[in-house]
Amino acid sequence: MTSPNEISHAAEVLRSGGLVAFPTETVYGLGADATNDLAVARIYEAKGRPSFNPLIVHVPSLEAAKALGQFDLFSESLARAFWPGPLTLVVPRVDNCPVSLLASAGLPTIALRVPRHAVALDLLRATGRPVVAPSANLSGQLSPTSAQHVREGLSDRVDVILDDGACEVGVESTVVRIVDGAPYLLRAGGITRESIEQVMGQKLMTPIDTTDELHSPGQLASHYAPRARLRLDAAAPDAGEIYLGFGTDDHGPYSLSHGGDVVEAAANLFRLMHEIDALNPQAIAVAPIPTHGLGEAINDRLRRAAAPRGHT
Repeated sequence: MTSPNEISHAAEVLRSGGLVAFPTETVYGLGADATNDLAVARIYEAKGRPSFNPLIVHVPSLEAAKALGQFDLFSESLARAFWPGPLTLVVPRVDNCPVSLLASAGLPTIALRVPRHAVALDLLRATGRPVVAPSANLSGQLSPTSAQHVREGLSDRVDVILDDGACEVGVESTVVRIVDGAPYLLRAGGITRESIEQVMGQKLMTPIDTTDELHSPGQLASHYAPRARLRLDAAAPDAGEIYLGFGTDDHGPYSLSHGGDVVEAAANLFRLMHEIDALNPQAIAVAPIPTHGLGEAINDRLRRAAAPRGHT
């Protein structure tokens, strides 16, 4: 059993920007302070995650979730029916949402869940902040259902591992989003389609049933785009452009990382893009970004943001 002292220490590590693996009823999660850009970036680095897919934000209650996301009647009905439990709801972010934009992959939505596990809930309450927690494994490998799986997969990439035995459900949470009153199943998981349809009183659809943008990861080539045009791999800004630098390629006040650190660059990416775009420049010129480590994901998102706008 996990002791209160262990949970208190783990909460302190989270608040200081560290990574904590902890049990939920689904799988073991790799947790970080969702309000800390750099801590969220460390999640992607530790997992070797190839792209900035949105991360699920864990909170201890529906009330805590409402402080981060906008719930309509349908979303709230599902939350009340299945929380705590293995259901993730994708809802619009509230204005001035404190959760890192990196956790939402720059999208206007946020994925929220209240886990049904005593240790997870105690940790969330002790931390006092929302916690992002994808599965605690290397990207593309089997999801961990025990602390030993985490040790074998991530070892020294995690600051603390809370061991509370095997997970009850053993598969990830079901992910649902409501669009104009219609429920969409974005990922099958620990809550069955039939159970959700019974509560909703209607059939669950999937993104392929419609051409609407559902803000699920990686569906569109032109994605995560600012209003301003992006010019990539720019050595210097042209007239009317604001420069987003990297390392020594600085031509102004905005830099993803003065020291050339791709983890720091990932943490700053979406925040700086929003800040620059709010200035209404003619274009944003972006310095070349290395492709190693998280640089691959940064370049992926920049290419999507710079793609021709096929959607309004």
